[in-house]
Amino acid sequence: MNKREKLIALIPALWASIFDITITTIHQPKEYWNGNLNIANEGNPIGNFMMKSHVSGLFIISTIWLILIGIIGYYLPRKISRIFLLFVLMVHSWAASTWIGPIYGFWFVILFILFNSILFYIINDKVNKKNI
Repeated sequence: MNKREKLIALIPALWASIFDITITTIHQPKEYWNGNLNIANEGNPIGNFMMKSHVSGLFIISTIWLILIGIIGYYLPRKISRIFLLFVLMVHSWAASTWIGPIYGFWFVILFILFNSILFYIINDKVNKKNI
């Protein structure tokens, strides 16, 4: 894979991660943003710890994670990188769905997963130089 293909391969995983981070941020209770850090609502134990430590904890851990996805996804050997990036896509799709389902409903989860699946398929074809 050349540099361009390696960067393109990162898109689905980064998209799902950013979406998950965004929906997590948007749906934190108002009290959290007003300083009651104990009310942080996050399933990831590391993210939860960071959010309960400082109001910017979510942004710090998210920035570090996005950088790690980029570095790991770019520099790992091709097969391992593809597995890692698919894993990240699946995990963040699931994590975002835990917000989407209760708030927006079942069909929005289905549409989100469908969109992510199509995005992965399109990017996979581009990286593997297949015509769709």
